[in-house]
Amino acid sequence: MASYYRRKKPDMVFLNAKPINSGNAQAYLHGVRKYSIGLAERLDSDYIPPPNDGKRSSVSTIASNNPDFTPSIFYRNIAPVNWFLRIIGVLPIVRRGPSRAKFALNSAAFVYSVVFFMLLAFYVGYVANNRIHAVRSLSGPFEEAVIAYLFLVNILPIIVIPILWWEARKIARLFNDWDDFEVLYYQISGHSLPLNLRQKAVYIAIVLPILSILSVVITHITMSDLNLNQVVPYCILDNLTAMLGAWWFLICEAISTTAYLLAERFQKALKHIGPAAMVADYRVLWLRLSKLTRDTGNALCYTFVFMSLYLFFIITLSIYGLMSQLSEGFGIKDIGLTITALWNIGLLFYICDEAHYASVNVRTNFQKKLLMVELNWMNSDAQTEINMFLRATEMNPSNINCGGFFDVNRTLFKGLLTTMVTYLVVLLQFQISIPTDKGDGDGNSNMTVVDLLMDSLSNDMTLLGAPSTVATPSTTTTAVPSTVSRSGRGRKG
Repeated sequence: MASYYRRKKPDMVFLNAKPINSGNAQAYLHGVRKYSIGLAERLDSDYIPPPNDGKRSSVSTIASNNPDFTPSIFYRNIAPVNWFLRIIGVLPIVRRGPSRAKFALNSAAFVYSVVFFMLLAFYVGYVANNRIHAVRSLSGPFEEAVIAYLFLVNILPIIVIPILWWEARKIARLFNDWDDFEVLYYQISGHSLPLNLRQKAVYIAIVLPILSILSVVITHITMSDLNLNQVVPYCILDNLTAMLGAWWFLICEAISTTAYLLAERFQKALKHIGPAAMVADYRVLWLRLSKLTRDTGNALCYTFVFMSLYLFFIITLSIYGLMSQLSEGFGIKDIGLTITALWNIGLLFYICDEAHYASVNVRTNFQKKLLMVELNWMNSDAQTEINMFLRATEMNPSNINCGGFFDVNRTLFKGLLTTMVTYLVVLLQFQISIPTDKGDGDGNSNMTVVDLLMDSLSNDMTLLGAPSTVATPSTTTTAVPSTVSRSGRGRKG
């Protein structure tokens, strides 16, 4: 096996490594530093590298002169979901090559996004107006009003589109940073980043929209009258939230896979060669990956803060509507509520779980690899680099944080579910406190939600011992003294 050869690096802070003598020029391979067994095999086969002036090559230069390097691997792996989001007017980012992604107000992609958003806003406004009229004329129990409000809440994801316009520059910068990271990974490891998420992204871009449309159609069939003119915007907005969740899933999966490959590569390289300069290079590579992890949360900060609050609201209303009607038996309306609740719970879980998995792989699993390194056979410089590497993993946070609002992990999912249970208890107690008069033939059979609230307030005043002077809009009776009890059921207790 050929020996490890390395060009001498200038001294850095806390780094005074003494590289091995680099007498063989074939070890450079066009500015690419390789520490694997593949380097030795290529050196032994009389590989003749192209001329190099000692400068770091750009992405385009490496791609053209090195057939082993494949640029834009990250972007190609998530491209199917990216294209779907661009079709529905999201992510108006122009990318003309590796490290050349940008957001421009005068680009055709942004103009298309604005036109699509305006048409969708008019369409959603028409649907929302019809829903508001339906809510105003609603008569029935309190849970019926909550279920009616659920359809109004479902149109809120339209706000995500202008939020993504605001964050498009940060997202474009994130794509460019991934391209730079891939070049650095190739220079250090000797091969392109082996991400294999393209097939998974294609399946997601095909299957997930179909499932989303089916869930929306089934929900409208079971919970309201099916009107195709009003179902279309709901399908678009539901696909928007689902594909944003899938996009987040793929980005976090790419981070997790890269961290795992980097840790395995580093551990395998240490078994054969252990110079201090190599450890320093892998430390720099890990710091870049850690920065990518943090930038992912910062680039999508406001988008996923809104997504978390929206999913929390939808799940709370869906579960409340489902639980409030289970006393009467499982009906056809409960099918739509169940699908809505399970769909959004699954989406919220995958958002939190994948971010948690990415953070653990970047930091915790890498720390385990470092702690298992045998330091006895290494020189003092290499041991110092290992200790600095371990300290860097402790001092550099690798959590996906949404702009300082919260960390996206399993703790967030647990906290949202805990808060959700609290609100469900409050809503169910409020429902119990409302009387369930069906009417005694005096016109109370069509009581509205306002009538129920006023009736509940009248019962509360009666229980406190004060004369009730509140009359519901649907009755013409005068004040009822506190000594006269109603025929209906009041508050329990």
